Amino acid sequence: MVDYNKQIKELEDELKKTKYNKATQGHVGIVKAKIAQLREKQESRTQKKTGASEYGYSVRKSGDGTVLLLGFPSAGKSTLLNKLTGAQSEVASYAFTTLTVIPGMMEYKQAKIQILDVPGIVSGAASGRGRGKETLNVILNADLVLMVVDVTHPEHYPAILKEVWDSNIRLNKTRPEVFIKKKAYGGINIGKTVPTELDDETIKKIMREFKMVSADVLIRSPVDVDAFIDIIEGNKKYVPAITCLTKIDITDAAKVEKVKRELHADICISAEQDINIEPLKELIFEKMDFMRVCLKEPKKDADTEKPLIIKRNSTIGDVCNKLHKDFMKKFKFARVWGKSAKFPGQRLMTNHVLHDKDILEVHLR
Repeated sequence: MVDYNKQIKELEDELKKTKYNKATQGHVGIVKAKIAQLREKQESRTQKKTGASEYGYSVRKSGDGTVLLLGFPSAGKSTLLNKLTGAQSEVASYAFTTLTVIPGMMEYKQAKIQILDVPGIVSGAASGRGRGKETLNVILNADLVLMVVDVTHPEHYPAILKEVWDSNIRLNKTRPEVFIKKKAYGGINIGKTVPTELDDETIKKIMREFKMVSADVLIRSPVDVDAFIDIIEGNKKYVPAITCLTKIDITDAAKVEKVKRELHADICISAEQDINIEPLKELIFEKMDFMRVCLKEPKKDADTEKPLIIKRNSTIGDVCNKLHKDFMKKFKFARVWGKSAKFPGQRLMTNHVLHDKDILEVHLR
């Protein structure tokens, strides 16, 4: 039987020895393409061998968005969940306390945000170690990943990033604007509207490694080898993330600042001592790109107690689609009060972009 792990490791070792530059770019691209294909074969074999996992985690999404707490065992996720939501996730000072997904609901700025505490991951989780596949698969339905890192174990952070990457999840990245249209003949034609570090020959070598010999390629955003391979595979999930250092109460401030700088952490907290919990809630709200729109019926006051939570830069049309499937068909006009309106009660149409705390009155036919 083919040992995919051994082949992947050999190729990864080869990459480590290869200094990346213009001269080696094509070779690096080919090696990374081979690694990607081996991982795909490894995944297919695992699925055929095991079928659906009896340990799969299924959590019904609720609220305005879902945040996943991800970290090594005993990083402080359960304590943090309890502090953010009041959920009763079992807390202990030993590893693997959480053996299933524990949901909780955080209410902040009138938004209801579901927080999920999953079992701690370990090195090798992406390959199934420690039920890691099930844990990492929960990310596929999350709107935000909160990486929880014990400040006394900063070495866990790169390990988390590797497992997430190997699970086809891209944190804090957006899908590049790269479009590939296969064709029957004519070779590979490449068009670019922006400068990119990839030269045309490297792009062609990578595509040929994936058995693509004729296609039109249009690149509209900067892209590197990894991102281009991701586009070809087309199976990546792009999720925003926050890096949170925990347990800052058990070490000195100098150590905390050093680790924060090294990991480029977004925030440092202590759930036990209630340090920076409110700023963390604000960071979650901002990172999820939420805003509030207060709805108003004609000749009535606006409902400011229960605003509609929608994504920033949403339009009146987006709100109509969220409220009811028939609202766009019956839409006549809307009136808006707030920062996005030139004057109170301005009459506007569906393409108007709303701002946080706007008041919206929709008129239907």
